[in-house]
Amino acid sequence: MKGVDTVPVLPAKRVREMPPSGIRKFFDLVSQMDGVISLGVGEPDFVTPWRIREAAIYATERGATRYTSNYGIPELRAQIAKYLEANWGVRYDPTCEILVTVGVSEAVDLACRAILEPGDEVLLPEPCYVSYKPCVELAGGVAVPIVCRAERGFHVDVDDLAAAVTPKTKAILINYPNNPTGASLTRRELEDIAQLAQEHNLLVLSDEIYAKLTYDMKHTCFASLPGMRNRTILFNGFSKAYAMTGWRLGYAAAPAPFIEAMCKIHQYTILCAGSVPQFAAIEALRNGESEVEMMVDSYNHRRRLIVKGLNRIGLPCHLPEGAFYAFPSIKHTGMTSEEFCEKLLMEEKVAVVPGSVFGECGEGYIRCSYAASVQEITEALERISRFLKKNVGVSGAEEAA
Repeated sequence: MKGVDTVPVLPAKRVREMPPSGIRKFFDLVSQMDGVISLGVGEPDFVTPWRIREAAIYATERGATRYTSNYGIPELRAQIAKYLEANWGVRYDPTCEILVTVGVSEAVDLACRAILEPGDEVLLPEPCYVSYKPCVELAGGVAVPIVCRAERGFHVDVDDLAAAVTPKTKAILINYPNNPTGASLTRRELEDIAQLAQEHNLLVLSDEIYAKLTYDMKHTCFASLPGMRNRTILFNGFSKAYAMTGWRLGYAAAPAPFIEAMCKIHQYTILCAGSVPQFAAIEALRNGESEVEMMVDSYNHRRRLIVKGLNRIGLPCHLPEGAFYAFPSIKHTGMTSEEFCEKLLMEEKVAVVPGSVFGECGEGYIRCSYAASVQEITEALERISRFLKKNVGVSGAEEAA
């Protein structure tokens, strides 16, 4: 009909029915408001260390701005291999077992598309990062949520994983330290998951982007466990530990057949990660460790500050073992996670993320990033306390009693 702007064919049903990222929703709201303290987006408040920025500037000045190998710059892959062996004791051939990607999110997407047949199931401990379930579903797989309970510190129970295994189960996707809960996994817990994977011939997709941000326990790389290297696709990157979120650079390490399959998809969709960020990442791996240690010490201080403060004002919160997120309960307020977050943003201009966006079992919790300054965290706690007294009618001391 003339004059009517119609769309004759709709986007794919699976995409239409997929909710937008709940994290980005609150990020967009914050960007339109003044005076907001954001504990929402998981982004370090540190600027990328100067030596890393300088390496990028030098690469640009000398014209290193062309396409790279689909797999990534050979020198960067060699540095990644050295890093993985030196830090986690696992060896990879940089020529065929490492793929540089546009962030870990692309690596997860590539892995799902490379390994999943239609209907294959992936066990997904929740609460978990918002992109995991969509990546599984867009690849034709079925995400099977495994509830991680607060009374266990949000550690996944291997018995719950075992109970969910069916003939269609293809993989387990784990993330530790975890986004959004900050929970990590002990070596013993990882060994139990490894045994389950061997018994049922499962792959393990292990997102260890927060490996360097671990406070109270030594991080164990899943691929380093006996028998696990050949059934693990390992993800890591530069965004969190090196304060390089905007550079969008990650990588996957796995046996060559998996990396080759992932690279086939990568070369047709992305071609290669940006060349300048790759040169910056080489410098990060070579000389960035002292800055990482400084940032981790600072996050550790903020971690204790925010958890103590949340408990004091009446929001029960376990002490996270890694990453830079606290995951307090708001169940006693009578509000849903989304209601709580929207009211807190509008009334007190503090941005946090509803726990429900990380899976159904995240309802009743909120994610607070402590990758903010001590001053901002302190002020945010005061505003949240004021919000609770006004909307719930109790102080932290009364709630604790």
